[in-house]
Amino acid sequence: MDEQTIHEILDKLKDGELHEYLVTKDRFLSFRTVLVNREDFKHFRGIAQQGGSVIYRYLQEPRS
Repeated sequence: MDEQTIHEILDKLKDGELHEYLVTKDRFLSFRTVLVNREDFKHFRGIAQQGGSVIYRYLQEPRS
């Protein structure tokens, strides 16, 4: 998954076009690398799933 695609997914979560997005174990590191460099990083919540996948959601209020 390239960086541009990841930014598009994160923007769709932010804009409400997507409610949540599932990132599989094999794509997690590349996804997270892009995510942590965003200014709105604290607005995203990752919910770990069994098997190493993570479901990301966008929060209106940043987490602490």
